[in-house]
Amino acid sequence: MPKHDDLSLSGQICFPLYAASKEVIRRYRPFLDPLDLTYTQYITMMVMWEEKEINVKNLGARLFLDSGTLTPVLKSLESKGYVKRGRSAEDNRVLTVTLTDEGVKLKDRCRDIPSCVASKCSALSQEEALQLYGLLYKLLEGFAPE
Repeated sequence: MPKHDDLSLSGQICFPLYAASKEVIRRYRPFLDPLDLTYTQYITMMVMWEEKEINVKNLGARLFLDSGTLTPVLKSLESKGYVKRGRSAEDNRVLTVTLTDEGVKLKDRCRDIPSCVASKCSALSQEEALQLYGLLYKLLEGFAPE
């Protein structure tokens, strides 16, 4: 990064990350709106499709979401019939989330979204996109949970 005034926008790595993230997420809207899903609900479902059942704490860690953000997302997904929340049989203090049959069916309706969004975000070559992916995950690894 070029040397800039500490308080100039162009000197902040956070700004291009924020702006790019916002713009990429905006590209999802035309595909998610007809499914009545927000981007946060969509990424939550992506984890659910992988895990089938997960405790809320681990789900939040995977998504980098705190419980205050995750709870309304899960309530909404539950009201749509995609997940069920309940207590763990092993430890009643642990809240779990389980994928429902309707949630499994939703996956088929979402199957083309990644490629559709990728076609709208073509500023990077495939090699650059893979490099950016790796760098972003490397950056995320440096953030310890609070």
